Amino acid sequence: MNLNWLHNIVQFITKDTGDENESPKLIVVMRIVAMSMLLYVTISCLIYINIINPIIIMLLLASFIAFMSIVVMTYRAKTKTVVYAINICMVVWSAATLYICGWDVGVQQFITVILVLCFFSSYGKYKLKICYAIFLCAFRIFLYFLCRTSPSALVLNENLSYILQILNSITIFWCISVIAYIFGKSSRDLDHKLVAYNTKLEDQANTDALTGLYNRRKGMSYMHEIIDSNKHNSISLCICDIDFFKKVNDNYGHDIGDIVLKQLAQTMKNTLKDTSFIARWGGEEFLIVFPSYNGDESYVLLETLQNDIKAMEFQAGETSFKITMTFGLAEYDFNSSLDNNLKEADEKLYMGKENGRDQIVY
Repeated sequence: MNLNWLHNIVQFITKDTGDENESPKLIVVMRIVAMSMLLYVTISCLIYINIINPIIIMLLLASFIAFMSIVVMTYRAKTKTVVYAINICMVVWSAATLYICGWDVGVQQFITVILVLCFFSSYGKYKLKICYAIFLCAFRIFLYFLCRTSPSALVLNENLSYILQILNSITIFWCISVIAYIFGKSSRDLDHKLVAYNTKLEDQANTDALTGLYNRRKGMSYMHEIIDSNKHNSISLCICDIDFFKKVNDNYGHDIGDIVLKQLAQTMKNTLKDTSFIARWGGEEFLIVFPSYNGDESYVLLETLQNDIKAMEFQAGETSFKITMTFGLAEYDFNSSLDNNLKEADEKLYMGKENGRDQIVY
């Protein structure tokens, strides 16, 4: 089925004014509201078709011209001008219709549409908006007492009043729904972008740019979280270091050293998977936290990791080389501070370094 006509209609309705300083969202909302009112007046003409009365004919004709003018203005005039025009038009039209047709047709509810549009039509200006809301409320009360104390210019039969009441209700709900949907969707999209952006910033702040592992800041935060949560009976900490990494940089260059760090980080993630939390502690040093694992269980996992690291092979031009790591492992002592536990793991790491490297000290 060819839906080009529908696409063309949507493009026509959502067409921007082309002014960089104008809000395309607001102008589209006012255009839809004005077009809806134009359709409303057209349907009203069909409802009043059997009533030959110069007053109602003048009202319908003036209403049609007014709302058609606003539709045209949404394509040509400044947004602020259109906002003033649609507010004035709706206020005058509501008062005139109520005076002619009476309170029971429900036209007074269109003041709610003006109020909703007012609060969504601009940022800030809260005092002005509150003052305008008070004015609309007072205006509606004034119209109520005016219609109750003075007979309407046109007496409508009961069936016609029912039809107009239904038409008014549908149009009012449609206009408010359009305003709320477009501005509400925009607000939700903005909130989603802000949440995504904040999440991205948080990830960047907690992630080591080179290896993709968590950084020292996140490592400290994570350890405080799992310790404070009291969810784990056992926690093990490991600080590990690449053996003779300075020689790798000196012999093969820092670019190769970066490749070593990246591939090592990936191997650590692949081997340990969901059993641990891994962070780059600094330089060639890494932190591994094993929540819910005691020292013996963590030692077994580190042995597997140690063997996987030994199996890695790196290429620097025509030269290939391998690396090893030394691990300092400590089971967390809940009666001691985090700093003391980290110090214990660090001391065991240096103990392993002094005793020949490529080992796990527990």
